[in-house]
Amino acid sequence: FQFDMWGVKPTGRYDWEALRAEIKEHGVRNSLLLAPMPTASTSQILGNNECFEPYTSNIYIRRTLAGEFVVVNPWLLKDLIKRKLWTAKIKNQLIAANGSIQNIREIPREIRDL
Repeated sequence: FQFDMWGVKPTGRYDWEALRAEIKEHGVRNSLLLAPMPTASTSQILGNNECFEPYTSNIYIRRTLAGEFVVVNPWLLKDLIKRKLWTAKIKNQLIAANGSIQNIREIPREIRDL
């Protein structure tokens, strides 16, 4: 435990030895493997998706105290720019379709199938 590294004796409030025995037998569950980041703020700064879940939409509006911002799935945006398909018309179609690309015929089938 952390207090063992500092030579501190914990209070008797908790049964640390029983917990130590349980950990020796069963281990711990992802205590050092999960990081519930990024938050909305850090995702904006770092250019990541909020949280660790997949993107929920290809386009959405982020509302903050500083105003409203259009957020586009960066992987879709990259593919569309690469094919010279990212236009105001496509953006407006994407907004009208609530982020779905399935019925936007200008977007190639291989992208729509992803």
